[in-house]
Amino acid sequence: MRYGFVIDQRRCIGCHACTVACKEENQVPLGAFRTWVKYVERGTFPHTRRYFAVLRCNHCDAAPCVTICPTVALYRRPDGIVDFDGARCIGCKSCMQACPYDALYIDPDTRTAAKCNYCAHRVEVGLEPACVIVCPEQAIIAGDLDDPESRIARLVGREQIQVRKAEQGTRPKVFYVGADAAALTPELQASGESYLWAERPAAEVDLVRMVAAAGARDVARGLTRTVYDVPREPRPWGWKVAGYLWTKSVAAGALLVAALGVLSGGQPTGWLLGRAAPLLALVFLLATSALLVLDLKRPERFLYILFKPNLRSWLVWGAGILIAYGAVAGLWLLAALADDATLVRILALPALLLAVATAGYSAFLFGQAEGRDFWQSPLLLPQLLVGAEVAGAAALLVVAFFARVNVEELWWLSVTMASALALQAIVLVAELCAGHANADAARAARLISRGPWRTPFWAGVIAAGTVLPIVLVWPNPYSAVLGALLALVGLWIYEDLWLKAGQAVPLS
Repeated sequence: MRYGFVIDQRRCIGCHACTVACKEENQVPLGAFRTWVKYVERGTFPHTRRYFAVLRCNHCDAAPCVTICPTVALYRRPDGIVDFDGARCIGCKSCMQACPYDALYIDPDTRTAAKCNYCAHRVEVGLEPACVIVCPEQAIIAGDLDDPESRIARLVGREQIQVRKAEQGTRPKVFYVGADAAALTPELQASGESYLWAERPAAEVDLVRMVAAAGARDVARGLTRTVYDVPREPRPWGWKVAGYLWTKSVAAGALLVAALGVLSGGQPTGWLLGRAAPLLALVFLLATSALLVLDLKRPERFLYILFKPNLRSWLVWGAGILIAYGAVAGLWLLAALADDATLVRILALPALLLAVATAGYSAFLFGQAEGRDFWQSPLLLPQLLVGAEVAGAAALLVVAFFARVNVEELWWLSVTMASALALQAIVLVAELCAGHANADAARAARLISRGPWRTPFWAGVIAAGTVLPIVLVWPNPYSAVLGALLALVGLWIYEDLWLKAGQAVPLS
């Protein structure tokens, strides 16, 4: 049994009865939508035509929201319905990033994720979803796709159908008959700053202006225009997630650099490698954990990640890695305080491996955010690893300078930072300026490299945050400290831009 929908856009009159019925049946709060109707227009006056698109959760057979959800709050039922359990949701918003169809939202009343659940409570008692029974044109057909005698199975087998974003590999189960392809494909639509009968939220208008400034919609402009839509959350992840990426880079990099130093013959119980590095790692690891918890809509449930885990989610694996890394950093610090050089040397290799895992697991987490094509770059993992080395060497350099350690250690940290910065510059430029997998990823990259964020990127990240720190290394190790501060600021700027750019391209 596999329940699905057919939307017959040949019949749809754009009356919004399905939207109203859904909101009433499921008590959807004001401003949130589980199903909605989008209007687009094509042509040039007087030869224009309006098209409708009924949008909702696609109840995918390979639903990425189910995979990324860390607490099994989202799950696929045996009948194919992708349902949710609000009692398990921690409000991490990762499902919103994973869904390519923009189908999830955060309920302002419960502060948990929600979406269309096929009116599962009605289906279980033999009734059809509310949107189906209310549609005056019978444009919405629901049923079992595996039953060859069902109306929906016959329609799918007989008619020419379309699905949204088939290239994502999610195997969606909302099929469209007679829909205009441009109405279902955001990249073919030019968005204006206002709608018919409605004003767009200010945050959405800012995004529209930025995308237009980057020249991303030149092809679509004048061909297909979005004239009515519902408000959506423009950036589910904000500065706290960008801050988490930055603090995690410092936390991972501090012990990564120290472990490399110990394995290369450095003093394992010395002040820099034995005490400052693990202490710095622990402090920034604590800051990382705090930012992760504070970004949750239900922070009081953060322990659900450990007690109700979904082992397919990299949020769960990431939490485990952070705990293990913190334990090793704590042991390292205790061993150094006890002047046990042998134990520190033993801990160096596992610390190095866990530091790499701490820095790099986010690449796999963002890889599970399948709705954001820009975050699927194969260069993300090397960028995170090199960024951690930059952050660790720079942070240790600043601490070592104020602690007045010997010049040899300052010089070693300076050269390590400069080498990592040079490699990071290559990776960043390649990520933004090389070819991209699709138009949405290229569009997001242009926002940074050639769009409204080009000044903070080229001036702040590349010039002031990369080139200048490398130059400041060579006069003497003391001038390199200023370069270290600039490198840390440049890394923060890039993490913030990268996170915002990935969420700037509309999903629906």
